[in-house]
Amino acid sequence: MRLTGRTAVVTGAASGIGRAIAIRLAAEGASVVVSDIRTDPIWDGLNTEPTTDVIVSAGGTAIFHKADVSVTDDVHSLIQRVVQEYGRLDIMINNAGLVGSHNILETTEGEWDRLMSVNLRGQFLCCKAAITQMVTQEPVVEIRGRVINVSSQQGFIGPPDYFAYAVSKGGVVQMTRQLSTDYARHGILVNGLAPGRIITGTHPGEIDMTDPVLTYSRARTPYPRLGRADDVAGAALFLSSDDCTFISGHTLPVDGGWLAY
Repeated sequence: MRLTGRTAVVTGAASGIGRAIAIRLAAEGASVVVSDIRTDPIWDGLNTEPTTDVIVSAGGTAIFHKADVSVTDDVHSLIQRVVQEYGRLDIMINNAGLVGSHNILETTEGEWDRLMSVNLRGQFLCCKAAITQMVTQEPVVEIRGRVINVSSQQGFIGPPDYFAYAVSKGGVVQMTRQLSTDYARHGILVNGLAPGRIITGTHPGEIDMTDPVLTYSRARTPYPRLGRADDVAGAALFLSSDDCTFISGHTLPVDGGWLAY
């Protein structure tokens, strides 16, 4: 119960990585605001219950708040809700994101704008709103708040035909560095996570591993399996806990050794 008494927001938490993070933080005692544009998982062959129901059924504390992270008013309402319900915001996990796969010549302006709006603007809005609240709070064990931005291994490399997505995730990595230096003196830790190829349960092709991208990723990943959403959730728990008190500005790869290879 490393997070007893702490409050957390997890965006994009209806499905996949965000869902696993929200469930893990709640299991460690945090009160979690589950945020997404929908309540039900996108696709999950094993569990179709909303994330909040899973948490509450296990004895945890969670509420759902619908929000589109690319909309300023939605983000402000989200942060206001957690403060209204729990009095403070200890952990902000910016996980909501979109994936796109094209090279620059095939990337339309609409696709570029859509990916940047959610992946980069959305994290900017959430970081700004969260930090605005955190700087007003009294520290808990030296820390006023923690921000964790979910990027991607593709924010560090040049993956073929993922132009707009990779650029957006690279921007998240740099935003994490910048915010860490600007707000460390305020007692706010800002870190990131860079998942590799993670089996999230959000589309059927993951089950039989027929997706050619997954076949390539399995061959390319040094570790003898692909990642699981719980792998990322464990890393998020570490960055959210008091085991992490002198780490800031770092984006932690959770990729089975992909970036080291």
